[in-house]
Amino acid sequence: MYLKDDLDVKSFEELLSLAKEMGIKKPESMSKKDLVFKIIDEQAVQSDETPKLRKRRRTSGSVGTADAAPEAEGQPEAAPAETQPKRKRGRPRKNPAAQPAAAQQAPQASKTPQKKEEGPEVKEETLFPEDEKKAAEAPVAENSPEPRQGENRRGRKRVRVQAQEMQSAPSDQVAAEPAKEAPAAAEGQAQTRPQPQPGQQQAQAQLPPHQRPRHQLPQHQAPEQLSSPVAQPAPAPKPEKPEYDGIVEAQGVLEIMPDGYGFLRSSDYNYLNSPDDIYVSQNQIKSYALKTGDTIIGEIRPPREGDKYFPLVKIHTINGRTPEYIRDRVPFDFLTPLFPNEKFTLTGNGHNDLSCRVVDLFTPIGKGQRGLIVAQPKTGKTILLKSIANAIADNHPEVYMIVLLIDERPEEVTDMARSVKAEVVASTFDEPAERHVKVASIVLEKAKRLVECGHDVVIFLDSITRLARAFNTVQPASGKVLSGGVDANALHKPKRFFGAARNIENGGSLTILATALTDTGSKMDDVIFEEFKGTGNMELQLDRKLANKRIFPAVDVTLSSTRRDDLLLDKDKINRLWVLRNFLADMTSVEAMEFLKKRMEGTKSNEEFLISMNGE
Repeated sequence: MYLKDDLDVKSFEELLSLAKEMGIKKPESMSKKDLVFKIIDEQAVQSDETPKLRKRRRTSGSVGTADAAPEAEGQPEAAPAETQPKRKRGRPRKNPAAQPAAAQQAPQASKTPQKKEEGPEVKEETLFPEDEKKAAEAPVAENSPEPRQGENRRGRKRVRVQAQEMQSAPSDQVAAEPAKEAPAAAEGQAQTRPQPQPGQQQAQAQLPPHQRPRHQLPQHQAPEQLSSPVAQPAPAPKPEKPEYDGIVEAQGVLEIMPDGYGFLRSSDYNYLNSPDDIYVSQNQIKSYALKTGDTIIGEIRPPREGDKYFPLVKIHTINGRTPEYIRDRVPFDFLTPLFPNEKFTLTGNGHNDLSCRVVDLFTPIGKGQRGLIVAQPKTGKTILLKSIANAIADNHPEVYMIVLLIDERPEEVTDMARSVKAEVVASTFDEPAERHVKVASIVLEKAKRLVECGHDVVIFLDSITRLARAFNTVQPASGKVLSGGVDANALHKPKRFFGAARNIENGGSLTILATALTDTGSKMDDVIFEEFKGTGNMELQLDRKLANKRIFPAVDVTLSSTRRDDLLLDKDKINRLWVLRNFLADMTSVEAMEFLKKRMEGTKSNEEFLISMNGE
């Protein structure tokens, strides 16, 4: 038997299991409060059915004891019954004066079994709970129907005594009476029980404990125990868990899901799904106007019960700017592109090697340059790319550099990460094409978000040919296939990647230096190169003949040039370069490179080399 206080302490899952055991239908649709009252009602219904079974078992044993116990129960209530007005219905009692003495003779009467009334007694015991239910439904005992003539006097007497109890006790007491075997009654029922009269207390005290009325508590109990429920042990307080909000700072690149929320991806996992992902809610994305590719630094907290990820609690900076600045930024597609007008210095600070000097002299690289390094296999394009990257990192620390390796060998990824002072993001050749596309897309989005905030970004892509192959693999078939097996729509996305390089008016630039493969024996590579040939504004050609003779850098100076290099170099240097190009135009690539190598090794810088041309 559960009390309301006991059920309130239990959790909702324990209440559900208890309701299923009691046979309650659809407990999941109820609230916790409704489920508590439903369980209490079900206990009352089930306890109403239990007295029938118990009384039937007692009648099958000794009939004498079953007759004496109800008679003894009815006699303590007989004393106040005399003060009630006379009944209009029913037969008069034979000896009304002998009723006060019945309480004294109750023990002797219980010892003498009534053998003549064994048959009718069994019938009365089985019918007694039905009379009890009728008495509970009727508010006044006088409205109860008249007993049948076949019943004996003792049965009529028992029904009248029960009716008198119903008049003196409230109806809710009788409804709770079948639950007499429970360890403790409910608090509300205990407070509404009527206190017996002094005469009744004396008569009940003389009876044995098992013959006292069932709704009465023993007389030796303290008064405060009559109105208070059984004391329940207080639940042990749960220890408070320490809060770690705002202790740890984290950084990542935002990727927004189609459902509106997002995750901060880690560069350690090439911006793919990882255990280090940080959850960003949809409200945070809307309130801060965040986009895919934003680099966010903020506070996180450990996941709580039911959480799968570390949630972002507070945002400190977005792309190196304050959140207030980010709300008013102009999207990348609406920024004004210009020709590069600020040159990257590739010489100085320990970078006076021949490769950097040749590139800085013949194909100057500016901020916002869209450069294409056209190379045959084994011409040293990766070595040249590393030299340019380290020179820019040392001479321009304000520039954020990303080296993107697509479809490369794993050992080259490790070598690039250890030898270049830049962030290396890679997807090796053993990965599927979908991963190549996803890595390249999130790197491009990150670079665009940085440019929107006024930063200078440089991306070294190796190689754009393999990236175009990956896009061609992922692209659904459109029905139009170019020569070499290239889909007509497959080169649109790699062109968008390469075309994102631009110099932005009023600050910010995105520079992309990509390598393109030629003469690989694949018709697809030649088609891809032809598509990208006229899109760049700087082209650096490498020659296989120079690489075979071990002349490095294997740069074909006659075919390498930069568009609008007059914006990057001063007028005097441009005039000297025109003279030098006219002199080298009649030479082959091998002769031109040998001439430059011989003259440049004798000077310390390009300025000294150009001045030395006056004496020749």
